[in-house]
Amino acid sequence: MDKKNQQETTSLLTKASDTITIFMCGDVMTGRGIDQILPYPGDPILHESYMKNAKGYVELAEEASGRIQQPVSFSYIWGDALDELERITPDVRIINLETSITTSDDCWKGKPVHYRMHPKNIPCITAARIGYCSLANNHTLDWGYSGLTETVETLQRAGIAYAGAGQNLREAETPAIVEIAGKGRVIIFSCGSETSGIPSQWAATENRPGVNLLKDLSDKTVWYISEKVKEIKQQRDIIIASIHWGSNWGFEIPQEQIRFAHKLIDHAGIDIIHGHSSHHVKGIEVYKDKPILYGCGDFLNDYEGINGYENFRGDLGLMYFAYMDPSSRKFIHMQMIPTQVKRCKINRASTYDAIWLRDILNREGKRFATRVELHEDNTLTLQWG
Repeated sequence: MDKKNQQETTSLLTKASDTITIFMCGDVMTGRGIDQILPYPGDPILHESYMKNAKGYVELAEEASGRIQQPVSFSYIWGDALDELERITPDVRIINLETSITTSDDCWKGKPVHYRMHPKNIPCITAARIGYCSLANNHTLDWGYSGLTETVETLQRAGIAYAGAGQNLREAETPAIVEIAGKGRVIIFSCGSETSGIPSQWAATENRPGVNLLKDLSDKTVWYISEKVKEIKQQRDIIIASIHWGSNWGFEIPQEQIRFAHKLIDHAGIDIIHGHSSHHVKGIEVYKDKPILYGCGDFLNDYEGINGYENFRGDLGLMYFAYMDPSSRKFIHMQMIPTQVKRCKINRASTYDAIWLRDILNREGKRFATRVELHEDNTLTLQWG
């Protein structure tokens, strides 16, 4: 898309007052080291082989990038992302919350890593006006069923919608409904796969709390989801499937995931697939005018200063802004803002890093006939078809 066409697209989007703009990103980890720099740090004791105190992750970040004046403000962790959100003003703001919000000490035995944030630090989520948190991931029950209960209660008190976990299967499967005045609704289903590291014991049942864990990626699972969508779907609804799946590292996208994503669009009426779990961005597909984000990458974490997997650039992320037409449920446009985690906050990525992300997305998008264009302001736009 050349500069003239980009300007024309922006103009059309501005005029289309009923266009729904959706902000999405990957994993947001406000626990552990991030929790320690916030105004109300929780108990820093960890049960990891690598680190025994969460303050150690803050020290690693400071060694890598410089001192962090503590405590930081609740808005600090969002850094430059706040200006971008204010500039674009999306109708819905969606994250995968990769953290239990609790003071529980009931860590899940046998699990190598546990994330938790003190409930009094919940303003760090509302500071960015996040409207929805996906909970169907491999850290929601890190601090047991009591930790899950406190997580859900904290989100409810803060007025933040969520899905993907609950006190039983019915609650875990129930989607979130976000009403957008004068435009329509965005309905978000959240689910996870064992391939992302979610323990099988975490699956919610009729009489046990847990997460909405997919049994598999079969046709039967697609049919089951389609029935859930039919129960709630109305005209002008944009339906999102937020899925925690796949390994932490590696650009390869299994054929099973591609097939499942396509069938969710073909048979379950899904309009956007918001995939996460990988610690780095992965390829993007547009299938029948529906965007599929196979892996959004980490958006915020406390990995700064930890060596290993540097070739994947896990410090880089993207702010995904999808523009949808609710009348036709058609995908119109996607803008992406390159970011980098530094000093435990989100920063605009440098030109060099934006070029790196562009080249990776173009390389990985070849199999899907998608590519991205980098503009003078270091933003990216998606091309397809």
